[in-house]
Amino acid sequence: MDKLLYGAAYYDEYMPYDRLDKDIALMKDAGINLVRIAESTWSTHEPQDGVFDFTSVDRVLDAMHAAGIHVIVGTPTYAVPAWMAAAHPEILAVTAKGPGKYGARQIMDITSPAYLFYAERIIRRLISHVCGHPAVIGYQIDNETKHYGTLGANVQQSFVAYMRARFPSLDDLNQKLGLAYWSNRINSWEEFPSTEGTINASLAGEFSTFQRKLVTDFLAWQVNIVNEYKKAPQFVTHNFDFDWRGYSFGVQTDVDQFAAAKAMDIAGCDIYHPSQESLTGAEIAMGGDITRSLKADNYLVLETQAQAFASWTPFPGQLRLQAFSHLASGADCVEYWHYHSIHNSFETYWKGLLSHDFEPGAVFMEACTIGRDFARLSDHLIHLRKTNSAAILVSNESLTALKNFAYSMDIDYNAVMRQMYDALYKMNIECDFIGPEADNLEKYQVIIVPPLYTGPDALLLNLNRFAEKGGHIVYGIRSGFSDEHVKVRVTHQPGLITDACGVYYDRFVSAEHVKIKGAALDLGDAQSKLTCILELLETRGAEVLAAYDHPYWGKYSAVTQKDCGRGSATYIGCCPDESVYAKVFEQVFKKAGLWGSGQALSFPAITRSGINCSGKKIHYIFNYSMDRMIRRNPYGDSTELLSGTLVQSGEDMTFDPWGFAVLEEK
Repeated sequence: MDKLLYGAAYYDEYMPYDRLDKDIALMKDAGINLVRIAESTWSTHEPQDGVFDFTSVDRVLDAMHAAGIHVIVGTPTYAVPAWMAAAHPEILAVTAKGPGKYGARQIMDITSPAYLFYAERIIRRLISHVCGHPAVIGYQIDNETKHYGTLGANVQQSFVAYMRARFPSLDDLNQKLGLAYWSNRINSWEEFPSTEGTINASLAGEFSTFQRKLVTDFLAWQVNIVNEYKKAPQFVTHNFDFDWRGYSFGVQTDVDQFAAAKAMDIAGCDIYHPSQESLTGAEIAMGGDITRSLKADNYLVLETQAQAFASWTPFPGQLRLQAFSHLASGADCVEYWHYHSIHNSFETYWKGLLSHDFEPGAVFMEACTIGRDFARLSDHLIHLRKTNSAAILVSNESLTALKNFAYSMDIDYNAVMRQMYDALYKMNIECDFIGPEADNLEKYQVIIVPPLYTGPDALLLNLNRFAEKGGHIVYGIRSGFSDEHVKVRVTHQPGLITDACGVYYDRFVSAEHVKIKGAALDLGDAQSKLTCILELLETRGAEVLAAYDHPYWGKYSAVTQKDCGRGSATYIGCCPDESVYAKVFEQVFKKAGLWGSGQALSFPAITRSGINCSGKKIHYIFNYSMDRMIRRNPYGDSTELLSGTLVQSGEDMTFDPWGFAVLEEK
């Protein structure tokens, strides 16, 4: 890819009448140079068992190639045909809610032998059919794949085999998972119970890890099939999605994306976010930072919103702002879901670039300006390289451990992660994401750790060494609490990081009616609202940055910091609001010498930077507000690429509501 990709998902099969030529003419007007096809229409491509019809695929491929528009072909395996469910009802996933029912997408058991047989057959037939077509530049494997809660008999059998490989004996398993409790001890592999009703956090955690591995293996299996047919320089990707809270919110619970991305040539993602007055850009940045980090490389935004719901119809200027925000995080592609609005069924009002009348309205016309600018500025903006000094360490295992047993912890992992991330984002501190198995901690100067509730000794010792060698760590509440089997450590908390952090505690209490205060963080009159629980921290050589404001808990620390070797460890023993995280991060980043020119700006002025292919610094400055904004250029003398004007260092710049500038330093 030597040019920015700009496009949309296109479903000729959904059209109420033939308008392919007209759509292509409109696409050319909009500067669209990419469409994604085929991933949603298995029942059209195989209307009966073993009867294949790729007429609609051929028709679109030929027309797109004639127009100079590239195509990504999806493997159509995430929505199964009715004939398959009728002949093989066992392909429908059995979940905690009972046997699956046909109708929706993503209802299958991705381990079902019958499903895998048919999936492999359609993949081979479709990819072998299209791989030689000159329009095809790549393939998308499945669609937002997850394990879908599958736990039927064949899954249970595979899980037992997985556990037998993980543990040398039943005695070892029973001891490490604490299964003597409530007579849950397992004395025979043949009697291994389903985890559906388990009360054991350790066993539930093992099953969650196993379910994520099912996804990793399924995606790699599809990649291996496609790789047999793909031609150079065609690529394979997948559209990873995120924890869904009505929009893309946080770390995906059901997929180990770092593991699953290893099979892909390029990482891809789907990012959806609030709009209108609620548009902050935080979800765009977070999704981009996670996806870029999966392969430490540029990535593809394979789905994002054009109009969608009434509450997501963008204000004038927002579509442009959003598109360039994706580029600012390192995306080489922005692709809308979808091109045209659908006239019936489940996603009728998830509107595309064109509304139901198919006429080029206001949103489409704004999209045209994006396409023209992408084409004009592609050489300056493609393949933006980022070298960040900070990372957020995220843990699927901790996320699911807290989620599975939330009644005793009452901590929302992703909510805490987002408060941490959003504080960094609004301070214009860019970061990567790393997983617990990351072996490159030394490339960073600051590591932020959301609640690391569960993790092996080796991980905590590595983090201790990171600080001793000069790194700076900020731990969230509950970090270090349990081992990799979700068993609480038999020691002062926070476990193996106690000495590095200079704190310990043996009690935690309700946060109700408690605030915090601390002159070291300039918190004012204890205005921060706390949620969930408090850890009653006692110090062992740590500096107290904030304490609880309470008649009984006031003698305990809430936020502490200790010099550790050449670095430092900061521990936050509560769930404060975003403003407290911001105060802590400001102190830590200044201590690390990372308070730079970008921090001269703060939300709603968002800036993101990188190095382009010519070795020049690129700085995006966005106005995420409805107000006109004036800010000084905190960077060196630059050319503003959209207008071609020169902007001197320190010069005032005016931004319209939802406006932005793209600076290329001289």
